[in-house]
Amino acid sequence: MQVCYYELVSNNRIGGGNILKTPESTEDYLETILMLSHSGTPTRSIDIVNEMVYSKPSVSIAMKKLRANGHIDVDANGYITLTDSGREIAQKIYERHKLFSDWLVFLGVDRETAVNDACKIEHGMSDKSFFAIQKHFEYWKRSLYKQSSKKGS
Repeated sequence: MQVCYYELVSNNRIGGGNILKTPESTEDYLETILMLSHSGTPTRSIDIVNEMVYSKPSVSIAMKKLRANGHIDVDANGYITLTDSGREIAQKIYERHKLFSDWLVFLGVDRETAVNDACKIEHGMSDKSFFAIQKHFEYWKRSLYKQSSKKGS
């Protein structure tokens, strides 16, 4: 799984504690829930603890805040699902993360560095700038595809 908690984990371990103090940590939790939900099995807090390498109390506090903000629902069995607002945020961040990490890998950056650097890029960028980069990247990929198709003919 390629989500953006690498920097937050190191900050949390040295006492920085990023339990939803920033929009980035909210986005990272939501992105993690989204990715865990793709596995097809119900997501619980312990799954988030294991994936993000945070303490159980930290994840518990974060889940309470996400629920209070209307981003997740938690059923009687402790299964976590994203609400529409939570899914929208998670999808947006995941889409950015995927584009930036794939782009950096294509440019020759190793996967681990690309994933970490994508995490630094994806959170602070405006939608306007992201959409412009995305549009350019898609145009660039289509151009490369057309060039390789002509060479193969």
